[in-house]
Amino acid sequence: MKLLIIRHGDPNYAIDGLTEKGQREAALLADRLCREEITAVYCSTMGRAKLTIQPTLDRLGITAEYGDWLREFSYVYADPPYEREGHLCWDQLPAYMSEHPTLYSPTAWRQHPVMQAAGAGEAYDAVCHALDTVLEQHGYRRNGCHYDVLEESHKTLVFVCHYGVSGVLLSHLLNCSPYTVWQNMCTVPTAVSTFYTEERVQGIASLRCVGLGDVSHLYAGGEEPSFSARFCECFSDKTRH
Repeated sequence: MKLLIIRHGDPNYAIDGLTEKGQREAALLADRLCREEITAVYCSTMGRAKLTIQPTLDRLGITAEYGDWLREFSYVYADPPYEREGHLCWDQLPAYMSEHPTLYSPTAWRQHPVMQAAGAGEAYDAVCHALDTVLEQHGYRRNGCHYDVLEESHKTLVFVCHYGVSGVLLSHLLNCSPYTVWQNMCTVPTAVSTFYTEERVQGIASLRCVGLGDVSHLYAGGEEPSFSARFCECFSDKTRH
């Protein structure tokens, strides 16, 4: 089985929609996805995700299943170094991570006081449970760090969501802390992360990533990837700090 985890197009957060650039990105994404033999599409209920997948749905004549579990992972807390209310739990400064290395632990991250205060662990589990429910419906049941194969298939499942929650999905499939993804990887708008099941022993499957945050469809269409979710390359750069 093949999983495609996709971030929405360049966002206009003020209206929960897409910028003109985001609309172009969604059209180029459709060019790519229309070459796939898609079995099912699962999409966030937020506007920017819906608008991102709609060109693909229109061209293929298919529908998506919309779920709140794919909405942005908007769990917040107040804590240094930001010292303000409403800080997203998945946005930490590098020095903070060095001071709290247990956040990189696949299990201990959820015991960190600020994660407990935000309810992030419970929210993470809810997203992972929803993903595993979908995968089991398609023949793969979670069992520890792998999946038991109930029914072999070459299906292709598409998940359209957001930066923070995609980090949850990726970390669950990779069996690592979500902070490994949130802090050290970046999926820009319409980036596609591809996983395949591998059944090296009959009945036991692991999901392996063959492409993380791929935006080759944008380059093919002459569209420069968005800077959204990235930060300045050098502090003296006049870009996002």
